[in-house]
Amino acid sequence: MLKSIFQKFRGGPGKKYSYEEARLALEKQNNRDKSRLAEHEDTKPEILYYLATDKSADVRRKIAKNTSTPHQADDILVKDEDIEVRQELSRKIARMLPDLSADEVTNIREKAIGILETLANDQFPEVRRIVSEELKSHDCVPRHIIMRLAHDDELEVCAPVLEYSPMLSSEDLQEIIAATTTSGALKAIARRSHVDEDVSDAISVSLDIPAVSALLANKNAQIRETTLDAIIDQARDVEPLHKPLVNCANLSIRAMKRIAGFVASSLVSQMISSYNLDEDVADDLLSKVRKRIKENELGSDDKNTLEEQARKFHEQGLLDDAFIENTIKNRQRELLCLCLARMAAMPVASIQKILKSKKARRVIALVWRCELNMRTAIKLQTEIACIPSAQILYAKDGQRFPLSEAEMKYDLALYDGGA
Repeated sequence: MLKSIFQKFRGGPGKKYSYEEARLALEKQNNRDKSRLAEHEDTKPEILYYLATDKSADVRRKIAKNTSTPHQADDILVKDEDIEVRQELSRKIARMLPDLSADEVTNIREKAIGILETLANDQFPEVRRIVSEELKSHDCVPRHIIMRLAHDDELEVCAPVLEYSPMLSSEDLQEIIAATTTSGALKAIARRSHVDEDVSDAISVSLDIPAVSALLANKNAQIRETTLDAIIDQARDVEPLHKPLVNCANLSIRAMKRIAGFVASSLVSQMISSYNLDEDVADDLLSKVRKRIKENELGSDDKNTLEEQARKFHEQGLLDDAFIENTIKNRQRELLCLCLARMAAMPVASIQKILKSKKARRVIALVWRCELNMRTAIKLQTEIACIPSAQILYAKDGQRFPLSEAEMKYDLALYDGGA
């Protein structure tokens, strides 16, 4: 069928129709015939250019996909109203770019890059995602296009280049970690085939739990001992980090002993098995677990003691910003929750849920209810609630709460009954 169509346009072997004759002939064909012409590599460039403005979106998609389509037609298709047309064009241009010869680079590369720039800024993330997916592993793409994609607000767009692009330097990644507000972006960076110590530091400081977990799971990530110590300190009160820590490659005996001080006994056993530790070291770790369990049993009345302390501190008027900041500094999480419960007149279970919610606005509302200041709110967000740096709420004008009183009352209403 396709052969007969070409014979119609070429009038048999050796005969070629002019552009005008081909255009008139095409107007008589149905969409199926035009689609076949649109996808065939031997179709004349003039015909492909003409079909780039065809009424049928299906025809235009095939033109966008066809590697023989002239760049003049691509310039039209890059602004096509049909998103699938632009998606097909994104795939084609991105795949063509790395394979251009020296001569082609001189003649075509500039036009191809211009089309890619337009597609990388397309209003629909579905189009930008395809550009990112196709360019993620290439090192021959203009750096500004990769940076544009890496800073995209949509995770499906930025993640491919953040995880795979060889064109992003350590400095670029650190800049993105500090600036991004896209949830999941740091996790993509943490999964890169190579993560240097400076990038690991930046991820650790961000307090982004999924990203830190991915970093620990990445056997190719370089993590300084001081950085790992900081992560272990953080993990003591963050259970989702316990298993990633145990599974982390290249743990020192010192780090294992610290981890054994707070993770579940089953995870300690797993750590002993995976590292194939000798009997003496294994016995030492297990003895720490047994000692911890025994101390917990003997200290079953500790909570009552802490509750009594919190009550007395509150009655004596000692619960202020300085006191709360001190409990934060000393990682006295249980006492902190009991004191905040007294100050906010809320159930301690509600305080715990607010601090585990990963919602900055709820922590801010709690601080407001307790009549504490924004400096304390920042410390609670970063050091206790472990809210990612990009999501932290800061003071207005250096001192004022960033939310209205009505907003804060609304957030707290969810917890006033202990829900």
